[in-house]
Amino acid sequence: MLCRFQKVEALTDSLDTYIDAAAAALGLAIDPAWKPAVRANLETSLRLARQVDEFPLPDETEPASVFSA
Repeated sequence: MLCRFQKVEALTDSLDTYIDAAAAALGLAIDPAWKPAVRANLETSLRLARQVDEFPLPDETEPASVFSA
């Protein structure tokens, strides 16, 4: 079983790999100086997505048909 530090390190390594692969697939050149900022943005996006995904909804929940402010 991985300890918390090892999980964070593994996540960082996999995010770096993902960033490199996504940039290559999209034909983007990411300056190495910007890579920590790109990784931080991706980590934040994934954390927020995890919170939305984990929010419990009843099975009968339906999406709203009309949105208004």
